[in-house]
Amino acid sequence: MASENRNRATTYRHTQHAPLCWGLYLLCIPFAVAAWLTRGMPVLQWLFPVVGLAMLWLAASFHHLTVEDEGDRISIRFGPLPTFRRSVRYDEIVDARVDRTTVMDGWGIHFSPRGGWVWNLWGRQCVLIQMQRGTLRVGSDDAEPLAEFLQSRRG
Repeated sequence: MASENRNRATTYRHTQHAPLCWGLYLLCIPFAVAAWLTRGMPVLQWLFPVVGLAMLWLAASFHHLTVEDEGDRISIRFGPLPTFRRSVRYDEIVDARVDRTTVMDGWGIHFSPRGGWVWNLWGRQCVLIQMQRGTLRVGSDDAEPLAEFLQSRRG
């Protein structure tokens, strides 16, 4: 996928899309059917719709991953629902390089068995951002340009 970079020397913006969200959208269907079939059953009539809506919310939250320059920091956010986001100030970055996540690292947002946080939507290619306090692996299908950009902006 081509990068959406406007001017690589001064700014960076890239959005990665992945099919993972479609699986979550599909999971909403059985919960909707179960909600319909269990109406009138005290606990189940509320359980299935709530779980189905939670799946819908998660699918919309993890539809894509955008990494964007915000002047003094890099912003990492899932969307289109802006539920999960974080940013790293450039002056906190010690090193940035292309890396690969392991199967154990997986997808989503979580602490990695190798240490540090993983923010990954799809695939195994990532940028390892070594900060003054901690490590962050940002999954990207545009990892090399992102690592180069972060190296040019780091503190």
